[in-house]
Amino acid sequence: MERLELLKRTLRESAIVKRGEYPYVVHPATDGIPRMEQDLLEEIIDEFVRIGDFDNCDLILTVESIGIIFAAPLTLRTGKPFNIVRKRMYGLPGEMNLKQMTGYSKSDLYVNGISRGDRVIIVDDVVSTGGTLRALIEGLKGMGAEIVDILIAVEKGTGREELEKQYGLTIKSLVRIDVSEDGVRIIE
Repeated sequence: MERLELLKRTLRESAIVKRGEYPYVVHPATDGIPRMEQDLLEEIIDEFVRIGDFDNCDLILTVESIGIIFAAPLTLRTGKPFNIVRKRMYGLPGEMNLKQMTGYSKSDLYVNGISRGDRVIIVDDVVSTGGTLRALIEGLKGMGAEIVDILIAVEKGTGREELEKQYGLTIKSLVRIDVSEDGVRIIE
């Protein structure tokens, strides 16, 4: 059986919608719709556990909202707590505001509960332009946290390569895709 067979098959079968001029894949692992079946989620979590350096981290960090569907079961599997980077301000002491710019939006992100020296694994659904990860990497560095690993379910575009070059980090994605109006093509 091919590794991540279900993830790859469901990506190939996904709907494509236009966001402006941007062809956008709609999939349970990247959008939470259509429904996320248990076997697909288990396949993704099993692979994250296999490739992630959970023995050397203090916590799992994800970005609201889709990353939460991976962070919660990873906490149950690894015993590591998770924290959510939110899209609204709470005004808690030490809260850090990050400016996020993706291929199709700009927004603010708010980080709470991270301390200098925390060893963090970032888990997220997708990397394309790298805008969200760039903001998060910069913010965590500014806070004095150590990024142990970055785990991404789906990769598209050139954002991963650019971030790896810029920051000297390795970003681990489960599957790399190309999206066009004709559908999804699995690259690796």
